[in-house]
Amino acid sequence: MEDKLQSITFRQRLAAAYPWTTAPLIVGAPMRIMSGPELAVAVSSAGGIGFIGPGEKPESTAADLETATALLASSSTGPQQQLTGSLAPLPIGVGYQIWNGDLAIAAATLAQHRPAAVWLFAPRNGQTDIDVWTNRLRQASPATQVWLQIGTLQEALDAVQSASPPDVLVVQGSEAGGHGRASDGVGFITLLPEIADATRGSGIPLIAAGGVADGRGVMAALGVGAAGVAMGTRFLASHEARIKRGYRDEVVRATDGGANTVRTQLYNHLRGTFRWPEQFSPRTIVNRSWVEQQAGTAFEDIKERHDRAMAQGDAAWGPEGWTATYAGANVGLVRGVAKAAEIVEEVRSEAAKIMRALSSW
Repeated sequence: MEDKLQSITFRQRLAAAYPWTTAPLIVGAPMRIMSGPELAVAVSSAGGIGFIGPGEKPESTAADLETATALLASSSTGPQQQLTGSLAPLPIGVGYQIWNGDLAIAAATLAQHRPAAVWLFAPRNGQTDIDVWTNRLRQASPATQVWLQIGTLQEALDAVQSASPPDVLVVQGSEAGGHGRASDGVGFITLLPEIADATRGSGIPLIAAGGVADGRGVMAALGVGAAGVAMGTRFLASHEARIKRGYRDEVVRATDGGANTVRTQLYNHLRGTFRWPEQFSPRTIVNRSWVEQQAGTAFEDIKERHDRAMAQGDAAWGPEGWTATYAGANVGLVRGVAKAAEIVEEVRSEAAKIMRALSSW
């Protein structure tokens, strides 16, 4: 059994790289725009690892890191105080979408701010693109560990066998919100242990992502070999998330993610984004745009109503709304808004209670 469960070894390796963290490891995923510096710092300050997501422009990440640096410096007890030396990395991470990212700007940003981790995702040309980014970013900031999000066994094998393997693999299950595998994804409960077996000799820690919203999900992830979990949808309902109230309220309201979320490019196209690589597709809460498309309404008509709704503020979201509400299939487990630190502590505490209960079973 011990040779199949590498969670403890992986966790020890990550604890050495990120000494401010507490087990079980909770990671705040780099959701585009919505994971800003306030959310990332709050997650890291609670003993997790918070990631800043890609911003509206390539230059946005540098501005967010400047804000995060100021927030960390203003704290007398935060994670920055557990790192010593002028070259110590910033105790948060940043995320980049490779397919539309600017590598030169990303490298300059990492060289200046030295975040502890960089999370790469969505290459147009697979591992070839990933290797280019990995090599350039490691040259720019050697202290920054490279995390790679993957959603299939083949992606994991390509990464591990490459000349530039990542420091951490984020294994995203098909339950995840936002962009994931369009047609060949499965849940992490089966995907992660298969990847763990196939990549055993690499020694690369695995982080589970997709569908985790509470301590039960954490325990499931640890049980199949993960060193920790990444949560996105749960943090959409945090006070620190950079999100419109209407969006946040819909995440809290929605239930039954199997029936009420769907993977579709429709909302990308309504927002004017048409170039996403075809192997990726986002999961979103269904609303009028999806219903009308299924009923055969022309895209141009849906687009017109979508654009009008965007001018109505928070009414643009909800069952009768028209704009994108990216969220995971676990949306029914998100039942209230809380501070990010409280979410981390609640999830960690629940996982610990389950672990104690099972140990005496």
